[in-house]
Amino acid sequence: MDAQLLAFVAVAAGMVALPGADFTVVVRNALASRRDGLATAVGVAGGLVVHTALAVAGLAAVLVTMPVLFRGVQLLGGAYVLYLGLSGLYAMRRRAAAGSGAGSEGEVTGGTPAGPGRALRQGFLTNALNPKAPVLFLSLLPQFVPDGAAPLPRTLLLASVVVLLALVWFPAVALLVDRLGRWLRRPRAARVIEGGSGSALTALGLVLVAGPLLH
Repeated sequence: MDAQLLAFVAVAAGMVALPGADFTVVVRNALASRRDGLATAVGVAGGLVVHTALAVAGLAAVLVTMPVLFRGVQLLGGAYVLYLGLSGLYAMRRRAAAGSGAGSEGEVTGGTPAGPGRALRQGFLTNALNPKAPVLFLSLLPQFVPDGAAPLPRTLLLASVVVLLALVWFPAVALLVDRLGRWLRRPRAARVIEGGSGSALTALGLVLVAGPLLH
């Protein structure tokens, strides 16, 4: 039994499941519809494919060793996450204003209706533009390549594990949110969740944008 591989699976599972921008976008879009949530989940996994491919190819090392390029990616990623957060907060306010006269017991559609295509792009860009991912992959993957083993096949295996875990976890999150949708889409719950997700994405975007600007 490959003890190192099992240890990596445990570490990677915790990394994938850790709540962050990916998780927040999947939950928000799953509130709009099951298809949007699942499309977002697939998009997140697609972003991970990009990061793992860069790590395998060694291009992520170039990004990390070039501070100007890294900060540019950080600004771009932060700006996109900030855009998603502010868009969510604006949509929440607009929906609250539109439904203010409809009573408090009705059911509303939570999240931001995007359509599967747009939801897929949101999931992909949220993950692909995450500037911390290249550093994470570069620092994590080499630790689980045994001495004497061929680096490329082993790194490909580890990268595939991360993508497969994402393809299990994020669709599961989307399906769970959809399963609980009848309760989560009620006006009060939807406002809390959408407001919380919008605020979390906005705060994360501000942190990501402020980081390179302060250096």
